[in-house]
Amino acid sequence: MELLDSPRAMRERAAALERAGRRVGLVPTMGFLHEGHLSLMRLLRPACDELWVSVFVNPAQFGPGEDLARYPRDLERDLALCRGEGVDGVLAPAVAAVYPPGFATWVEPGPVAVRYCGATRPGHFRGVLTIVLRLFMWTRCRAAAFGAKDAQQLWLIRRMARDLGLPVEIVEGATVREADPRAMSSRNAYLDAGRRQAALVLRRSLARGAELLAAGCAPEQALAAARAVLAEEAAVAPEYVHVADWAELDSLAGWPERPDWRAAGRGAEARPGEELVLLAAVRAGSTRLIDNLRVRAGSPPGTDRP
Repeated sequence: MELLDSPRAMRERAAALERAGRRVGLVPTMGFLHEGHLSLMRLLRPACDELWVSVFVNPAQFGPGEDLARYPRDLERDLALCRGEGVDGVLAPAVAAVYPPGFATWVEPGPVAVRYCGATRPGHFRGVLTIVLRLFMWTRCRAAAFGAKDAQQLWLIRRMARDLGLPVEIVEGATVREADPRAMSSRNAYLDAGRRQAALVLRRSLARGAELLAAGCAPEQALAAARAVLAEEAAVAPEYVHVADWAELDSLAGWPERPDWRAAGRGAEARPGEELVLLAAVRAGSTRLIDNLRVRAGSPPGTDRP
């Protein structure tokens, strides 16, 4: 397994792979790998000749006061896990190589990026899309895998690929969950036993809302039920809960209420059979956790997508 530590080295290697007719697949990560990341590697492996993983804690997607300094890192462990999955190469560049002095060009992600997670993390998705686009360029990948847990991120990356005409297939991997069933996240490492238990309310809340949406209930009714479940756990502070249509990620119902997030002319009712997403963020102590469930209005809820 190759280990490259700079964009320049990656560009040179990618050019050689392209000349050899090798199709590169990429799993972008911030490291501290868990089963969710490994599942993306397994998902992408059959779609490519060369499987690459990037490990880079991207400072551009962290805001002031966020957890950049304490974000968990363990490159040696990550490399061992990648070897175990048959990864062909890992790109793990230094921050100075990615953002040299004078760096000033960014991908502007559009209005969806200021909703949901973007409402409390200004500039977050600008940082995400900028590094993802650059990873695509450096690796010359033709397929890249992202998890469904980060629903807004996945939606924005797909929109960027579509809008910019990128020759990259965006592959969606299902949310991988703990047995309890909390969504796997590197930030789960911050939680003590009490907060881990309290954080389970997030999944229960979304499951209750999705159940009502699948039964044909109005988004406002499903939202109220989801919020009521969250309110049962005093140790968890909700940041937002919204029901949105998956096609455009417009909010049909939400807390805090933001009618400006709804497309002009779009009512608050779901259309029968429409794919909806219930998405939420909470804080368990100082740890911010997100999760989502997708469901078709008036249809029995299934498992996490895809």
